[in-house]
Amino acid sequence: MPEPRIPVRPDVVAYFADDPTRVYQLLQWLPVLERLDEVHPVVVLLRNPATAPLVAERTRLPLVLAEAFPDLATTYDELGAKVVLYCNNSALNFNSLLDHRMLHVHINHGESDKQSMVSNNCKAYDRVLVAGEAAVQRHRAAIMELDESRLVRIGRPQLDLHPVPLLPPSRRRTILYAPTWEGDADYNDYTSVDVMGPEIVAAALGVPDVRVVYKPHPKVTTSHTPAIRDGHQAILDLIERAAEADPDAGHAAIWQGDILAVFAGCDAMVADVSSVGLDWLYLCTDKPILLTDRHRDAERLRSEVPVSRCADVVDADALPGLTALLTDRLAHDEHRLARETMRRHYFDDNAVGDSTVRFIETLGELVALRDRLRGAAPTAPLPPGEQGEPGEQGEPGEQGVGAA
Repeated sequence: MPEPRIPVRPDVVAYFADDPTRVYQLLQWLPVLERLDEVHPVVVLLRNPATAPLVAERTRLPLVLAEAFPDLATTYDELGAKVVLYCNNSALNFNSLLDHRMLHVHINHGESDKQSMVSNNCKAYDRVLVAGEAAVQRHRAAIMELDESRLVRIGRPQLDLHPVPLLPPSRRRTILYAPTWEGDADYNDYTSVDVMGPEIVAAALGVPDVRVVYKPHPKVTTSHTPAIRDGHQAILDLIERAAEADPDAGHAAIWQGDILAVFAGCDAMVADVSSVGLDWLYLCTDKPILLTDRHRDAERLRSEVPVSRCADVVDADALPGLTALLTDRLAHDEHRLARETMRRHYFDDNAVGDSTVRFIETLGELVALRDRLRGAAPTAPLPPGEQGEPGEQGEPGEQGVGAA
């Protein structure tokens, strides 16, 4: 990796400590961080040398590698940054959190109803940027002694991007199957790949005049869990045989690339409990979504996963009728009005583009706040009318804290 050109005084550090298997968590933020860099200079700080070349290929932002803890401390001394952003809860984040000269802000890498989205780790950060009301309620329900003033509602800036479509146009209606991975613990296992993935794909292929696209979570394709490997391979075999039998259909398995770049060419999606389903809700509100339930627990799903209330739920019992259900939903989308209401629950009233504006404004406020707290002169004028910290009454960051 070439030596980067580091801004003399970067305002923001985007910190990422993990190996390449989790780098997708950072990659989705890079275009947003490049927009932020136009206003507040950003440096990406990595801890794993194997991750560095993968990130360097995807961004113009300067990169710094600080593999050992002494390197990290020295780098922070040299950079003099004001805000650190964290897109996950890596254990190595706590190396960075030891530095008391900066504000520490958790931005996560998606918005979903997985249990892993909420943990006591949120108490370690000065601010936790969340998408909307659903995220506030999720934290309130799960975390004892939570200081809700730390939660700042901004929407989901990654959804403001316009990636180049990965699917060619088709006269056929397209059904997307986009399952998540198995998680790192049983409580966080929402994947359908092992329990009904091949059956879902077979049912979708049975719908007349469709194109079926399989886009799994990146970690599905590298899983060492035998049942996940077997399910994934069975799905690939189904797609391959269907494509050979009907070359004009355009059936495809897409392993690489941004899932958002697949959405544009699709008419309905089958997803697991994950950020993908909520991304679809935000961007494709006018198109049907079916949500899987590997646990066959409808009451739990309805309680813990609000989006399930505006979607058809697919569990093992529903598989025999799935082809008919998919066919009907493509013709009669009876949940559309419910999805519009649910979109506001997750993302407030943000239109596409608003979240990026909120994100940049919030970071500007935090940079200015850090300067005030450290007794330094602000690097830029404060927004007109600003009287307090982000998240206080009357400020852009207030969405979701007092109003939750």
